[in-house]
Amino acid sequence: MCYVLYVMCLMKYPPAIQNLINLFTSLPSVGPKTAERYVFYLLNQNPDYMQRLAQGVAELKEKTTICASCYSVAESNPCHICQDKTREKSTICVVATTREMLNIESTEEFKGYYHILSGLIDTIKGLGPEELNIKQLEDKVKQGSVKEIILALSPNMEGETTALYLNKLLNKYKIKITRIAKGLPTGSEIEYADELTLGNALKYRTKL
Repeated sequence: MCYVLYVMCLMKYPPAIQNLINLFTSLPSVGPKTAERYVFYLLNQNPDYMQRLAQGVAELKEKTTICASCYSVAESNPCHICQDKTREKSTICVVATTREMLNIESTEEFKGYYHILSGLIDTIKGLGPEELNIKQLEDKVKQGSVKEIILALSPNMEGETTALYLNKLLNKYKIKITRIAKGLPTGSEIEYADELTLGNALKYRTKL
């Protein structure tokens, strides 16, 4: 038994394999064993696939930008939604991420503009209001054209904390502040909600 453990300790992956395993383990929810499976899967792929994968990763930053208006990840600045002058400029839907914005957009229930916070208030992760796009949201409200803010934030601890903070911050501007609710159970995340559930949650939003 001791000899087997000794041999295992001596065994090491080649640096190219170990380096990629380390990179994969830095991704969300990817542990060492999962990272190993990814790497050895890639080892069995043909050079053309590997080239396309590498190109896709490289283009992820090269061909995307951040919209200066809503702060979403987009192909252009401003993004195609912010360029659409037919949308209702008096209503802003506040979400945590671009993925959540796209989920809401797919319901076809919302016709206004968006504001991406780029996260939620999370003291454990060191994310306070200053690290999010909250000041930029307040600046939009100060301009006077916004009549309603829809807080489309996940009903978990971080979402609730952020919603309470925004409600307190923006209430002084005497605008309507609503929160999506129906169909989204406590602790769930908007990112994983289906279109029907999310559409109903948006349609039947409640006033804070």
